[in-house]
Amino acid sequence: MRFEKEVRVRGWASQLILFSVLGLPWVAGMPQAVTRELAEEVHRRAIVVDGHSDTLWRVLDQGVDIGIRTVDGHMDLPRMREGGIDAQFFAIWPAPEYGPHYIRRTLRLIDALKEVVARYPDQIEHATSVEDIERISSEGRIAALMGIEGGHAIENDLGVLRAFYELGVRYLTLTWSVRTDWADSSSAPERWMGLNRFGERVVKEMNRLGMLVDISHVSDDTFWDTLRVTRAPVIASHSSVRSISNHTRNMNDEMIAAMHENGGVIMINFASGFLDEGFRLESKRKNREFKGRFSELGEEYLGDPVGYLDASWRLYREIHSQIESPPLDRVVDHIDRVVELAGIDHVGLGSDFDGVTSLPRGLEDCSKLPNLTRALLDRGYREEQVDKILGGNLLRVFREVEKIAGRR
Repeated sequence: MRFEKEVRVRGWASQLILFSVLGLPWVAGMPQAVTRELAEEVHRRAIVVDGHSDTLWRVLDQGVDIGIRTVDGHMDLPRMREGGIDAQFFAIWPAPEYGPHYIRRTLRLIDALKEVVARYPDQIEHATSVEDIERISSEGRIAALMGIEGGHAIENDLGVLRAFYELGVRYLTLTWSVRTDWADSSSAPERWMGLNRFGERVVKEMNRLGMLVDISHVSDDTFWDTLRVTRAPVIASHSSVRSISNHTRNMNDEMIAAMHENGGVIMINFASGFLDEGFRLESKRKNREFKGRFSELGEEYLGDPVGYLDASWRLYREIHSQIESPPLDRVVDHIDRVVELAGIDHVGLGSDFDGVTSLPRGLEDCSKLPNLTRALLDRGYREEQVDKILGGNLLRVFREVEKIAGRR
């Protein structure tokens, strides 16, 4: 089934159509005015869950102490408190440059988070369940969860997958931007045309364990195979809408609609190129322009993955600083589209903080998250709907995954 209709929130007439579709309030031809105080109240009352940040590489490789406010990056504990984040999934990303020692790199990143938790127990605690998230957030602390970004981390071994679960990992992104020996990625030529038999075993074992299956980064064929195999709802921890920005990492309308039937949740990525087609095209053009410099970095840092990742990150940041970032409202446009196609129960937030080099104006770091709540209210979402977007939908999926696994 294909959905060709596209509702854009431009002008009052199209807003009226969208509000009618969503069942949102409409007042005298325009949305109700929302005060900053109301937005802050709604934001603080919700359990705010961010599905994906890459902050741990800064902790491990750069020695950043995220217990204090930092001048660089997008996330640290003081700014997380300012942004009202109650639960954060920290990405455990073993970059391909660390191959073939993916397990070792994964374990070091897990250890980096546990060191942060041990150092600041009054502010943050490792969580492994919905019950943990609710308890820790009620105590005014941050619930820290782990999700492995890239199935290559398990090195084709279900025993390793089970060991990572025992260490507290609660989602696995089936691929990163490289395919695995059992699943195809959205950013590499396909080999398996989706999942092969071992890939199907990985998904089934994750269901059995109670580990969230993450389909961000996977190819379209892998997505459809995953929905065929899984017994539990899945998540897209940091993906946006392809019909708005034609990034291969984003989900097309048919996939988004299918998430309704699966019961899963799509967590919107804040990266400028994922949100805005103009930014994506200009970024692509500039990346080609700087291709030679990236090649030089590869040669300069041969055998030094930490140095290469840091240098390439700085170069990407230099490139993207030359392009105007989109406004915060573009995030809401993506949320609107998911709600139109899949429903209000199937969208959340997956910022990709510290994993991207350009963010929307008004969402420059995690302390600015209350601005998004105000934008949602301004767009006409009711308070209970905002609660779902900010974290309630992810908690629902997490509960269902726990229940299917018999963990509750």
